Amino acid sequence: MSSPLYQSPKGVHDILPDDHLYFSFIKKVVRHRCRRAGFRRISTPMFENVDVFTRGIGETTDVVEKEMFVFESKSGKKFALRPEGTASVIRAYLEHGMQQLPKPVELYYIEPFFRYNRPQKGRYHQFHQFGFEVLGEADAAIDAQVIYLAYRINQDLGIADQLSLQINTIGSVADREKYKEDLIHFYTGKERSLCEDCKRRKDKNPLRLLDCKEEDCQILASMAPQFEHVMGEASKDHFALLLEYLEKLKIPYTKNPRLVRGLDYYTHTVFEFWSKSEGSQNATGGGGRYDGLIELMGGQDTPGLGYSAGMERTMEYMKEVGIRPPNKDKVQVFLAQLGLVAKKRSLSLLNELRERGINVVGAVGKDSVKAQMGLADRLGAKYALLLGQIEVQENTIILKNMEKGCQETIPYEGIVDKMVQLVGENKLEDKRLWEE
Repeated sequence: MSSPLYQSPKGVHDILPDDHLYFSFIKKVVRHRCRRAGFRRISTPMFENVDVFTRGIGETTDVVEKEMFVFESKSGKKFALRPEGTASVIRAYLEHGMQQLPKPVELYYIEPFFRYNRPQKGRYHQFHQFGFEVLGEADAAIDAQVIYLAYRINQDLGIADQLSLQINTIGSVADREKYKEDLIHFYTGKERSLCEDCKRRKDKNPLRLLDCKEEDCQILASMAPQFEHVMGEASKDHFALLLEYLEKLKIPYTKNPRLVRGLDYYTHTVFEFWSKSEGSQNATGGGGRYDGLIELMGGQDTPGLGYSAGMERTMEYMKEVGIRPPNKDKVQVFLAQLGLVAKKRSLSLLNELRERGINVVGAVGKDSVKAQMGLADRLGAKYALLLGQIEVQENTIILKNMEKGCQETIPYEGIVDKMVQLVGENKLEDKRLWEE
């Protein structure tokens, strides 16, 4: 078989109908959980002024240095495709005066994002994330609530048992500056053992040395100074209280002193959900506190906390554990017809059934009943309605149960109500099976 003339660019992918079942289900779960927790949905543009990200994320981060899609407008202004959600949400929060709203301000999003990185399983140039931000509260109880919300979403999607919550604190900005000095001092003279990325990070962003995936870098990181030796009492208290809350909420966690995350805006709490089998190589999502970000972007000193998760990776986990979302697109009824008179009546019947909420297909372009019923089989329709010239004359219709293989001739009058009843009973059975 020859290759098609056109293919999607490397690093992007089509979301085909079967995968949209997963995407739709993930969105439904996220919307349900966020609404219950008082979050309101926000959408930001797919591209922003590049300064939104260089200032918000940090100029020395991998995202800004290597992974942003940057382009220039005809007027010479530089823009970047959105690589993550938090900086854009904060820009919108400040631009539209949301700092005047009652605190905390709770927002969530479900959007596509863009990063220029090496394409691999679950990682693409264009990908999709859901996330949420809580602005205006510094209490550790807020951290616990955000983690609980993420944990419950993983449970609803059936993947919580495959994931491990990794959690750490990177303290205040002042704590981190002290720690960076210790790290630079420790790594000085050991540059030959570092990968090329870490050689560059050593002076620009030394915290990232701790979570490099290269083996030699991991060995050095295991011998590096511990952050807890420079952390202030307030930072220690915040983290200790958070862990108490997580235990109260019965959320299992692993303290990971090498977890720092890759963006400059994080302070205090950082966390990720890792694969229990693959570790950090296939984390589904993560987040943390960013108490200085709003001030950095021109607002008042306002605490904040967020979380985001990749929808493609979440979908892959669901597939691996055999989760199959309910299929609301499934054809419930197939309407077959034979003859011009029957075809005319079937057009009206198709529309009446659809208006009553039934997923119905009719192959009005086919004349062979055999071909039509073969299509009904391939579509997996539970019921088929057969309408021929004799049925039109006698004002009847044939109802066939495709699963049981039995059929009966019934009056045409009332067929719409009857199909609504049959399909409704089917939906209740499908819901019961899914809940089990």
